[in-house]
Amino acid sequence: MTSAAGFCRDCLTPAADGTRRCVSCGSPRLVRHPALAALTIAHVDCDAFYASIEKRDDPSLRDKPVIVGGGKRGVVSTCCYIARIRGVRSAMPMFKALSACPDAVVIKPNMEKYAKVGREVRQMMLDLTPLVEPLSIDEAFLDLSGTERLHHAIPAVTLARFARKVESEIGITVSVGLAANKFLAKIASDLDKPRGFSVIGGAEAEDFLAPRPVTTIWGVGKAFAEKLANDGIRTVGDIQAMDQVTLARRYGAMGLRLAKLSHGIDDRVVDPTSKRKSVGAETTFDDDLSDLATLRPILRKLSEKVARRLKALDIAGRNVTLKLKSADFKTATRSRTLADPTQLADRIFAAADDLLAREPRGGRYRLIGVAVADLDEARLADPNDLVDVTATRKAAAERAMDKVRAKFGLKAMEVGLVYDDRIRRGR
Repeated sequence: MTSAAGFCRDCLTPAADGTRRCVSCGSPRLVRHPALAALTIAHVDCDAFYASIEKRDDPSLRDKPVIVGGGKRGVVSTCCYIARIRGVRSAMPMFKALSACPDAVVIKPNMEKYAKVGREVRQMMLDLTPLVEPLSIDEAFLDLSGTERLHHAIPAVTLARFARKVESEIGITVSVGLAANKFLAKIASDLDKPRGFSVIGGAEAEDFLAPRPVTTIWGVGKAFAEKLANDGIRTVGDIQAMDQVTLARRYGAMGLRLAKLSHGIDDRVVDPTSKRKSVGAETTFDDDLSDLATLRPILRKLSEKVARRLKALDIAGRNVTLKLKSADFKTATRSRTLADPTQLADRIFAAADDLLAREPRGGRYRLIGVAVADLDEARLADPNDLVDVTATRKAAAERAMDKVRAKFGLKAMEVGLVYDDRIRRGR
């Protein structure tokens, strides 16, 4: 096994105290921590995931600022680190991003491609340990307890090998946070991006957290941070100075969470059975739209995108939600629960389309989206309908179309829509 005192992330050679570069390869990327051999909880986060994949697939983009997003009125899904240096941030309105970085290359998201890479990375994680808890397409918690004999190395070294393997075999980079628990590991993975590897032990957690803003704590967003600031609480150290009873009395269950996390205490386990809550897709328009004849084909495309994602993830869902954002930025959601879970674009669209048809006429929208929730196993999806034979035939037709598209591309077959009297009447 590699020395617990420290090692080189590039060649894994043990690193003695006091050395600034690897004695074997000369790399300055050394990992050292007194508790290195004892820590087993990690958070792995892919660096600028979408943008990194686009740069991997098009080497001409390597030294250019890349923004993955859509339309002049859309938002930034993610951006590369060159664009971040220029002031671009995820979720930033596209017009602001292009104002900050006018020479950026803007690429529309390709979620199917990103999901495929995400599955490849996830499988590499599962090769390390069965205790992998996904948080999103590009990040997860891992518990490497008891894996030393399997991998012939402490978890820290196993994770460094994993990061090198992802970079060499998949062509993107990851950042690793290794810590005493999930809360600290999540913080650690963000400390030294990109290609980071940071360690936070339990012993230094309080001192490490004390000067940081309250938003460092999981669950403290902008609104709650303002509430805390009004009460004179701005740093994690301010919370540490308060007793648990006072925090609970002021902030209820959140106060109890603050009391624990502010001291670096987190007893949550890495749960590989943790399920994603929904699968969705949405788009922001360049100009506000109100005409249903224009909105419906867009909704159909989004329904197909959600169906592809459900099938790729091997899951299905019962609840279909339509999301609309009006011209004045007000968001409305409408939901319908189906009798059985579905993976089919036709069923997803039928539910969302009916919800859209019930909206008052004349509304102008800047965004439309559809999502499927109440997720379940794919094997329970779309049983044959003994009453509605047409529905069964449509399901079989869609599955046949999936096979054609898988072989010849998404545009090989497309579905047309009929603009009927039900829509014109605004039912």
